[in-house]
Amino acid sequence: MPEAVVCFLEADGFEDAIRNAISIGGDSDTLAAICGSIAEAKWGVPEEIQREALGRLDKELSDTFQIFTAEQK
Repeated sequence: MPEAVVCFLEADGFEDAIRNAISIGGDSDTLAAICGSIAEAKWGVPEEIQREALGRLDKELSDTFQIFTAEQK
C-alpha cells in the first residue's frame, strides 16, 4: 500500500500515476488499482482512457457498468 501512495504523490496526472505503479513491478495490478483510485479522486479519469476501457467490456459487463453508474447519479 505505501508504494501505491508514493506512485500517486510522485505523479503529475492520472496516467502518470498508473505508469508509476506499473513500473514498480511485483504485484503491479494491485498497486495500479490502489494508486488509480487515489489518482481518480484528484484528477479524474481522462476521457480517452475511459472510452478505451469501456470499449473492451463485453455486453454483460457494459450493462452492469451502466446500471452502476446510473445509480451513482
